Amino acid sequence: MVVSVVVPVLDEARALPVLLDHLAALRGRWEVVVADGGSRDGSAELARTHPLAPRVLSVPRGRARQQNAGAAAATGELLVFLHADSRLPAGAYAALTGALRDPACPGGNFALRFDGDDRFSRGLTRWYALQRRFGIYYGDSTLWLRRAEFGALGGFAALPVMEDHELVRRLERRGRTACLPGPASTSSRRWRALGWRRTALAWTLIRWAFIAGVPPARLAGLYRTVR
Repeated sequence: MVVSVVVPVLDEARALPVLLDHLAALRGRWEVVVADGGSRDGSAELARTHPLAPRVLSVPRGRARQQNAGAAAATGELLVFLHADSRLPAGAYAALTGALRDPACPGGNFALRFDGDDRFSRGLTRWYALQRRFGIYYGDSTLWLRRAEFGALGGFAALPVMEDHELVRRLERRGRTACLPGPASTSSRRWRALGWRRTALAWTLIRWAFIAGVPPARLAGLYRTVR
């Protein structure tokens, strides 16, 4: 089975080659699609010349738009949405294909660890795991869906922020999702300045404001300030 990995990028020249090296070393049948949103640092060219030879798309900026375009270009039965600063666990392919044996499972994510062995990273990791018990998770934990489910959901909504959480809320209503072991890992660098308690509080406030109907365009400014 081919598993398609969609990577949305914008000015990720430093992280992208390392990610592609990582994907090239993973066991399994992978198809990699890089959806570049107009990078000015040569990210797209780095992807095109990488030995992994991913498919590279040039897409108007916007993570939702980029991921939808990548999914449309992918050919795998299973779609995995991976950020440039995240990494899949070594057993990702086996975990993903094993999850497909349950026909009622529409998709899910991976257990997540924030990189680093300091108090900040450990705090974020524990807090994220607690949220996942209540069906709350985001794109940094590597979302994955059956292609048919992604199509039935209509893909990511065209939102400036929270497009991942909005898709997750709809996905959770489609059936019992799976949080696959690993864990996957992601960088904590963008949140480190706030500390983990303030970061958790900011995420929670943004999520509840979104649920309460605050326009995503208004939340976008707060999200950028937090990050």
